[in-house]
Amino acid sequence: MALTTKPAPEPGARKSSESKDRPRGAAHPPSLVALLWRSTVGKKTVLAVTGLIMITYLVAHLVGNLKIFFGAEEFNDYGHWLRTLGGPVLHYEWALWILRVVLVVAVVLHGVAAYQLSRRDIAARPVAYVHKRRRTSYATRTMRWGGVILGLFVVWHILDLTTLTVNENAQTGHPYENTVATFSTWYGNAIYITAMVALGLHLRHGMWSAVQTLGAASAGRERALRVVTDTSALVLTLGFVSIPVAVMTGVVN
Repeated sequence: MALTTKPAPEPGARKSSESKDRPRGAAHPPSLVALLWRSTVGKKTVLAVTGLIMITYLVAHLVGNLKIFFGAEEFNDYGHWLRTLGGPVLHYEWALWILRVVLVVAVVLHGVAAYQLSRRDIAARPVAYVHKRRRTSYATRTMRWGGVILGLFVVWHILDLTTLTVNENAQTGHPYENTVATFSTWYGNAIYITAMVALGLHLRHGMWSAVQTLGAASAGRERALRVVTDTSALVLTLGFVSIPVAVMTGVVN
């Protein structure tokens, strides 16, 4: 009887067969950043960190805006300083545009993470609760629509005081006069104050959530941290609202 032997498979053929059997994506495992982004903890961390970036911006923005109480000259000088920040190393408005890009990235990541977490929360409990939890705070229940209001307000604010598109009495290079012009109209005040109230509620819940997510909260200091977050949200809200109120009452004119 003649013995027959199978020819050894070529190396290339074996690799081809193995590659067909290997599941897609196994050869290129996801990066650490991708794994973090896909996880709930990662999204909450992104939400917390971007929120802190925006809070830092809000504090700096409020401090600058309050210069309006010191008169037109000082407020306009502050506006000019923002555009020359970093000079002569940076060109005119470069630092301002860098800040704007960082802020836009933070806002986009914050919004996307919040939306995806919201969708996961809905998917996890497709059947609504029979009894709504009454102990949930008003700020918590309004986080979603509050974020939408703030997003729309940012668009309005840019068109109003940055591009001067919707500000009928705007003057290029005169931020004091442009601010007074905005708050001399009923709709300018209504839009701004409504947005600042939404901001206060958003901050009150968002700062506390960030503290918890980043691991700063504990049973022993929960009450103190609650006071800090609530007070910070209130101070920021009142600070921003004080500007249109000052224009309406003639303190700033």
